[in-house]
Amino acid sequence: MPDFLFNSLGLRATVEEVVAEIISFMRADENRLYKVTIGTDSQLLSGGQADFVTAVVVHRIGNGGKYFWRRMPKEKTHTLRQRIVREVLISLDVAKGVLAELKKFDLPKFDFEIHIDVGENGPTKQLISDVVSLVRANNFEAKTKPESYAATNVADRHV
Repeated sequence: MPDFLFNSLGLRATVEEVVAEIISFMRADENRLYKVTIGTDSQLLSGGQADFVTAVVVHRIGNGGKYFWRRMPKEKTHTLRQRIVREVLISLDVAKGVLAELKKFDLPKFDFEIHIDVGENGPTKQLISDVVSLVRANNFEAKTKPESYAATNVADRHV
């Protein structure tokens, strides 16, 4: 779990501050439905290095949201499969930390999902079953393209 993230304006915030912002956002309108999503995207760089960015998104269904993001240290990856699995492992680590903090508070009902940057079209198609199973084995709901906006839109914006 990273010790800090950035908000959408690029300002640094501790995990506790991020959780406090999520809680404040959810409590501002407790009659709405909420979804907290975690997703990681990566970009392959020269020399086999990969740049990983994770997004934490709180979505007030039908009425906007907030997001936070973090770039992880670059890592050497050898295959697309290794890179996608690493994305999922990073997301799971962040998700466990964020969810543990959120569970300490009495909050409106919310869904919690891991968004994976894989889909039926393209080279990641054969990885879907394995990475979705990995997320489900950790007791989280998994979403893939086109529903995986935390990874494919938000995190992708900062890769």
